[in-house]
Amino acid sequence: MENFEPVIVAFCCHYCAYTAADMAGSKRLSYPPNVKIVRVPCSGKVDAIHIMKAFEKGADGVYVAGCLEGDCHFKNGNMKVSRRVNYIKKLLDEIGINGDRLEMVMMSAGMGDYFAKKATEITDKIRSLGPNPTKTVLGFAQK
Repeated sequence: MENFEPVIVAFCCHYCAYTAADMAGSKRLSYPPNVKIVRVPCSGKVDAIHIMKAFEKGADGVYVAGCLEGDCHFKNGNMKVSRRVNYIKKLLDEIGINGDRLEMVMMSAGMGDYFAKKATEITDKIRSLGPNPTKTVLGFAQK
């Protein structure tokens, strides 16, 4: 576990979070390469099955990044997924994966600095939690 580098999946809404990630890259702000971005039309389209599949496929941590509260381009998708994330966190605790491995983050398109900061914070947090317990249960090996 000393050389453990977590795999983080970030579901980012097209209009805000993905644009913030792009801005972070344009400004040459560094954030961990561990973060694998999945662009979605709206964070509200991220369903429980997508999050659970990410963990099943070996992600050590997942976060959903959407628009700021009240600024969702699809009305209230970000608030719906926020409630969904809270529900899934409890489910993860119940099945032994640890709900702290999942987060909801809200940002605007102009918050490239914040995107890089949150990506770093989440990666550090997951690194301290260690590998996803399903990796050992399902036979995945950390390289």
